[in-house]
Amino acid sequence: MDNKFSHIDKDNQPKMVNVGTKKVTKRKATAEALMFLGHEIIAHFKDDELTTKKGPVFQTAIIAGIQAVKRTSDVIPMCHPLLIDGIDIKIKVIDDANINIRCTVSIEGKTGVEMEALTGASVAALTVYDMCKALSQKMVIKEVKLLEKTGGKSDIKNTTAV
Repeated sequence: MDNKFSHIDKDNQPKMVNVGTKKVTKRKATAEALMFLGHEIIAHFKDDELTTKKGPVFQTAIIAGIQAVKRTSDVIPMCHPLLIDGIDIKIKVIDDANINIRCTVSIEGKTGVEMEALTGASVAALTVYDMCKALSQKMVIKEVKLLEKTGGKSDIKNTTAV
């Protein structure tokens, strides 16, 4: 039986995919993290931001997410180090208890940026948790998913919930 995993060789050993022969194309990926903060935390927000003793929560989370995107290959072994063209992270309060974190990463390269977008959204959510845990530890990072990927072999638009 042929192995369908790109990061496993014919001898069932891990390998990094060789992208040397791939064409350089414009690629973009968007990932989303949905997070429950709870009423007691959201109530402290003013003008879509919460400032704690550690600083402004969303601004800090955005910076952490950007740093994480740039370091994805350091924490996910089979990811290629990439020269990222752009990172856009938006965090919004969506109701009286939940927030949405959306991370879009773009590149002109030989491999996609799905893992970078997922990492950016995840680390931004973890940073929100870290900055708000003094107010409540009932927060939940409910869902992290890839929403869209363009460029490369195929485009993907994911609208399904986990």
